[in-house]
Amino acid sequence: MNYTHWLLMPLTLFAIETAASTANVGPLKTDNLTPSSLKVAQPSTQVLEQGLYAVENRNNVLLPGEVDVQDLLPSSGESQVPPYGANLFAGGYETERVDDLNDNYLIAPGDKINLWLWGAVNYSDIVTVDNQGNIFVPEVGPIKVANVQANQVNALVTRKIKQVYTHNVNVYVNLLTATPVSVYLTGPVIRPGQYAGMASDSVLYFLKRAGGIDGERGSYREIQILRNRKVIASIDLYDFIQQGHLVSPSFKDGDVILVKPQKATITVTGGARNPFRFELENPTETGNQLSAYAKPLAKVSHVGVVGNRHDGPFSLYMDYLAFQAFELKDGDKVLFNDDLHAQVIDVQVSGSYLGPSYFAVDKRTRLHDLLSNIEIDPKLANYQSIYLLRPSVAQKQKEMIEESLNRLERSVFTAPASSDGEAAIRAKEAEMVMLFTERARQIQPLGKVIVSDQGAVANILLEQGDTIVIPNKTDLIQVGGEVLMPQAVVYNPEATLDDYIAWAGGFTDRAEDNRIAIVRANGLVEFESNHSIQQGDQILVLPKVDTKTMQSVKDITQIIYQIAVAANVAIK
Repeated sequence: MNYTHWLLMPLTLFAIETAASTANVGPLKTDNLTPSSLKVAQPSTQVLEQGLYAVENRNNVLLPGEVDVQDLLPSSGESQVPPYGANLFAGGYETERVDDLNDNYLIAPGDKINLWLWGAVNYSDIVTVDNQGNIFVPEVGPIKVANVQANQVNALVTRKIKQVYTHNVNVYVNLLTATPVSVYLTGPVIRPGQYAGMASDSVLYFLKRAGGIDGERGSYREIQILRNRKVIASIDLYDFIQQGHLVSPSFKDGDVILVKPQKATITVTGGARNPFRFELENPTETGNQLSAYAKPLAKVSHVGVVGNRHDGPFSLYMDYLAFQAFELKDGDKVLFNDDLHAQVIDVQVSGSYLGPSYFAVDKRTRLHDLLSNIEIDPKLANYQSIYLLRPSVAQKQKEMIEESLNRLERSVFTAPASSDGEAAIRAKEAEMVMLFTERARQIQPLGKVIVSDQGAVANILLEQGDTIVIPNKTDLIQVGGEVLMPQAVVYNPEATLDDYIAWAGGFTDRAEDNRIAIVRANGLVEFESNHSIQQGDQILVLPKVDTKTMQSVKDITQIIYQIAVAANVAIK
């Protein structure tokens, strides 16, 4: 079998098909191209297109092409970025109670203890820890249990009792209930005050009862627990968020949970997994320390910093490596940015071709550069009728169809009615329009770009996601739409358009027989019925809108044509 590469002819015609017009092609003059001049461009190792160019700006004077980093960050009027850890107080866990007592709970006055003695002496009672921290056992006397852990009280009481009953006496002691404690919360919390809880409850429980920490004033990194005006524990919630470490002291009546004022903060936006307002442990920290909290995405290449120093406001834009050593201070705003645009795009090949179907090429590659590296079998491939499928064009076609449908709905639903009979007709028309627009919105345009005509191929610049379609040579003509028997018919050079329609059973009652869409192998859509039929063409008979029942005939007909051009579909 004889395989060959593309032989590109001089460009004479180029057009991009859209859903707004039925005129698909137009002349475009270019210089002649020769196969020897077509080479695949090599990916560049340098960034030639910088999506953003911003520099240090201390005097508010920008050169042409520069962008102040301040413009990229949230303005003062925008909603505040939440503090890191604010979601700790989003749940409803303050309503959840634990049935079992904490083994590390310290016995306090008012607690109830179940006591059993059997053997030489039988005794059973529920005793209460008195104000001096003792329980009283007959014939034994007071036993001090205050500040003893719950899992150790059995061993302590048993040892004390057996000092009196040395033989044939068994002892079992169990903490039955714990006395609630009253804890005070103060500082920058939402609802400071006095709250009841169990001594074994965590500091998070009491903070949640108080509404959480005030995100604008309170510190997540310095929470003190005071007992008799002395600090017995200091808690950094960042340790709990990142490592799961949480100091859990046993609370007593009168303990105070004091949330200290917020320390220096830095706001993080942009390409980070944790875009929050971070509180610094020290007055200044480096970009490397902030990155450990913010977790910037792997694609981040540059960092913008906006803030104030002793000499006034500033804005800096630096690469990510330089940011690691940069010194950050209170009030700084940091933007992690992906500013290295991909220099390689992915292009797919579809239809009749040999070799791979995906190509990674330089973003400056044109169609001829790629075609010169695609092998085909000229006996199977219709290489003179190639076209592109482009996602950006499909999206634009979808938007234009949607705009036309919205305009149709507005014209129908806002049309006045002068009588009850006309109002009934309008209501029926609106119902039919709703069914039509609902179905029309489900159509997905193809995004065809017409690049060939009579063997000439336009050397257009390729885009990310383009699909180059090389049609297969075929001897069939597809006949569809409003015909009785949609089917494929063998091409006959002597046959006319009416012959192919007749072979498909003829028109249906709803067919618009005056204008029939002919979809060429190169993707071009024509509506002139006097054109000859060629191999690989698709004949599409469109439906007709009944002028007796529909007032918006012109708008609906236009949308039907738009959809036929954009998606090769005859919607009823």
